[in-house]
Amino acid sequence: MPTVALVGRPNVGKSALFNRLTETRRAIVEDVEGVTRDRLYEVTDWNGRTFTVIDTGGIWEDPEESLLTMTREQTERAIEEADVLVLVVDGPAGVTAADQDVAKMLRRTKKPVLIAVNKAESKAADVTDFYRLGLGEPMAISAMHGEGIGDLLDEIVAVLPQEANSGAVEGGDQPVRIAIVGRPNVGKSSLLNWLTGEERTLVTPIAGTTRDVVDATLKREGRRYVLLDTAGLRRPNRIEEKLEAKTVRRSLDAIRHADVVLLMLNAEDGILAQDQRIAGQVENHHKSTVIIVNKSDRIRGTTHPLTERVREELKFLPYASVIPASVATGWHLDQLWDEIDRAYASYVQRVSTHQINRVIDQAVHLNPPPSHKGRSLKIYYATQVSIRPPHLVLFVNDPELAHFSYERYLEHRLRQAFGFAGSPIRLTFRPRSSRDYNNARA
Repeated sequence: MPTVALVGRPNVGKSALFNRLTETRRAIVEDVEGVTRDRLYEVTDWNGRTFTVIDTGGIWEDPEESLLTMTREQTERAIEEADVLVLVVDGPAGVTAADQDVAKMLRRTKKPVLIAVNKAESKAADVTDFYRLGLGEPMAISAMHGEGIGDLLDEIVAVLPQEANSGAVEGGDQPVRIAIVGRPNVGKSSLLNWLTGEERTLVTPIAGTTRDVVDATLKREGRRYVLLDTAGLRRPNRIEEKLEAKTVRRSLDAIRHADVVLLMLNAEDGILAQDQRIAGQVENHHKSTVIIVNKSDRIRGTTHPLTERVREELKFLPYASVIPASVATGWHLDQLWDEIDRAYASYVQRVSTHQINRVIDQAVHLNPPPSHKGRSLKIYYATQVSIRPPHLVLFVNDPELAHFSYERYLEHRLRQAFGFAGSPIRLTFRPRSSRDYNNARA
């Protein structure tokens, strides 16, 4: 698929244009320099042509600022892989020395370059100054108001490689979406880079380096995966700043839309209250889960006590596998893909109605429900109604009689029979009505 990279100096509206071109709100937009740091990718289409748009961080020279240097390196990778480059400039500001430096860099690539003069809301906006960049005719646009976007897309499509596929996105099957979540600085970005085999996102000791949800698509053994690196989730009283609040919302959205969540912990820190809060978010959204305890190679002796402590502190995620590992050395990460595939298989697993009722009948026979005030729960029938995660409905005489402990007992028996490793199971108790009962049987 052809690729279009949006490049330019900081704070000219690249992220706003990215959101406008892709009709999403993927990129964080703030009137602050340096918000975007990693590359963001999103597929879009125009006039029958499908292509990928890349949002990049601002190109800025500062040899004393390592984070800016790393952001620039990410942008240079995007320029190298792109088929078409869109130089985004600030109309009211005119041509700056930084614009000229970026233009010089783009001319050396010998690739098609378009100039998008942003913040030119007025039809009378003068963009002639930008001819000085030597990159052809400047186009007046407004990413915020949507003006000139159709004309820009027409120009992009006109210079896309002719041999590129112009049809729909390849592969009709939906990819497995994997969200990497945890506190700041536990190794999430390093894990994404390890899984993809490239420097896909910035890795620094600075907490909060990742702001956007950075995704990477890969194919492994015939299956497609989308990996989502999220910003570190802090305690609520530490996310009052507008920018950080946006990063947290995007991280929570990534959890909501994921199939598998990789929950990362730091072995040297132990299990902190914030780790438990994040795990609680994962549980609330009913996601299949793999727990990775990073830097476990620095713990003396066997990792068994560490694993048991994790299970005890996060006992509301009993189905999640726990991998003591080291992202820096790759220690034990060879187990990760098997655990991801196992968790996903459980997350989408379907079990026949006959098998479910056989297991439920056996469970009730071995351990009948306890009575309450002379009444006890009666289970007439059970069926699976959905996946992601497996959701079972049990038709009973009175849902109020379904005690929490007996629900856990039934879940345990179902797991013994069908596995569901790595995935939660949802059990819903409903009063039996003739219509519900007949629909379920059908």
